[in-house]
Amino acid sequence: MHRRITLAVLAAIVALAGWWAFSPARTPDRTVGLFTSLPILWNEADDIKGMIDPPSAPHWARAVLESNGKVIPLDTLLQLESVDFLVVAQPRPLVPEENVALDAWVRAGGHLLMFADPMLTQESAFALGDRRRPQDVALVSPILARWGLELQFDDTQPGGLRESAGEGLPINLAGTFKAIAGGHEANCAIAKDGLISRCTIGKGRATLVADAALLEREATADRPEIQLQRLLDGVMAQ
Repeated sequence: MHRRITLAVLAAIVALAGWWAFSPARTPDRTVGLFTSLPILWNEADDIKGMIDPPSAPHWARAVLESNGKVIPLDTLLQLESVDFLVVAQPRPLVPEENVALDAWVRAGGHLLMFADPMLTQESAFALGDRRRPQDVALVSPILARWGLELQFDDTQPGGLRESAGEGLPINLAGTFKAIAGGHEANCAIAKDGLISRCTIGKGRATLVADAALLEREATADRPEIQLQRLLDGVMAQ
């Protein structure tokens, strides 16, 4: 009996050690900045209370981001000093100072994952033109041009969810990246289908995705949390 208890205790210790090894608590000091117009950390609601009330069903992407560190919601890109890893997802248009700050932060060694969708297909509770609605078209041309890229959109492509070739991500009316002249000390490798560009910019790294269908609240992919984590890991491992 004593032997069985000892084995049970040892098994519990091993299980606890395994949980600790893969627990988000392993990265308590990492900060993950999130700059987005998508309702990932808040609800789409008419008033402030409704926006910040805990949602009945939190966005699945929130748990993925929180497993990588302490998530800091950002209203501006002018204060990135305390951010270790940055996720920019369908942002509002950046002011010139934010373009400069983002470029400088990445060049100094920052790691960035950006979703820039030229034609957002995610449904919203708010009508077109409502400032509370997620950004329908990503307007990030200045920062992309700084890195030698252009976001293009083929308006003749058929709509509807499909899987991207080579990357396996869900896409819907996706854009493509094209290399252009004028980039400043940036080396970008564009995937064959143009969906993703992986860049070395100064001392930093950036992975840019020309679609945001992966981040829809109602998951459009099988195990989207694995695909998002793979993108995050890819930036950190570059």
